Amino acid sequence: MHTDFNVLENDTYDKYLSPLKWEDNFLKLLDQRILPHNEEWLTLQTKEDVYNAIKLMVVRGAPAIGITGAFGVYFSLIEAIKENNTDVLLEKLQKDADYLKNARPTAVNLSWAIDRMINKINTLRCLKKIDLLRAAERETLSIWAEDINANIMMGSLGLALIPENANILTHCNAGAIATGGYGTALGVIRAAHDANKNIHVFSNETRPWLQGARLTAWELNKLNIPVTLIPDSTAGYLMSKHEINLVIVGADRIALNGDVANKIGTYTMAVLAHHHNIPFYVAAPVSTIDILTPSGKEIPVEERDMEEVLCFLQKRVAPDGVCARNPVFDITPNHLINAIITEKGIIYPPFSQNIRKLFN
Repeated sequence: MHTDFNVLENDTYDKYLSPLKWEDNFLKLLDQRILPHNEEWLTLQTKEDVYNAIKLMVVRGAPAIGITGAFGVYFSLIEAIKENNTDVLLEKLQKDADYLKNARPTAVNLSWAIDRMINKINTLRCLKKIDLLRAAERETLSIWAEDINANIMMGSLGLALIPENANILTHCNAGAIATGGYGTALGVIRAAHDANKNIHVFSNETRPWLQGARLTAWELNKLNIPVTLIPDSTAGYLMSKHEINLVIVGADRIALNGDVANKIGTYTMAVLAHHHNIPFYVAAPVSTIDILTPSGKEIPVEERDMEEVLCFLQKRVAPDGVCARNPVFDITPNHLINAIITEKGIIYPPFSQNIRKLFN
């Protein structure tokens, strides 16, 4: 089906570095596990394909996970549409929705996008089956298009926070391939680069999946934005040498009070930035703000297999018998954050008050 959204035309990937393609009722995902050395696309056509792609890190980044989850609901509807009883159809969809949400529970965009799809389908339950499918497809593509537009707006708004000749530290990957396209934290960096602000980026390598080394450095290199890769443990030293002017990261969930869940190591960067009096910014779409979660204490933190830590590039580096911990997110408390950049505006402290204003 042809979509009305210009950002989803055939040049989407080339223009925005989107990690998704939608072709002939098949979802294609850029396999981020094998970047930067190989650029391969996997084809998805069932809810199980979507679940596995999210769980196994084919796709990652809260906005991109949410969009992929929306496609999972669409694939589920294709299966469930065979039911003649609408109540049975909706019951099956809700069961599949709960299944998809469990793929990665920390990133709130996943449950947000899935719930939006279920609610849309529920409101259109009286449509003919073919019309219901078309409407569900349009809603999925709307979620995708809105995310790209939100990222571009974040870049435009966040540009004001980037000084001339800035050395910027970022952690993990909050770029185009973590979203529908363009990027959140890297979207702000792209906007600053396009505005000729003469920026330079330090990218933490981000163990154990090396998103900073494999993905952020790859993206910035493609965009001709100067980037220097550093071990995560190097950031504090560079801050002490006044070589970093600001930190900007993405988010997987933002609580009502402004606490932020993001890739493990983000909290460390925030503490270091606070100690050295360096601004610490978070860039994320409004869909990443979970107003039903009062604070970071209530955010579930996913813990993955310890083998990811015990091994490096699929080779065992730790002695046999050694255990490891592998929480993949941490919580940065709001008092360490200078501002949260969204497509609806920049949120400053007090976060609880100003987040409520934003949603009102």
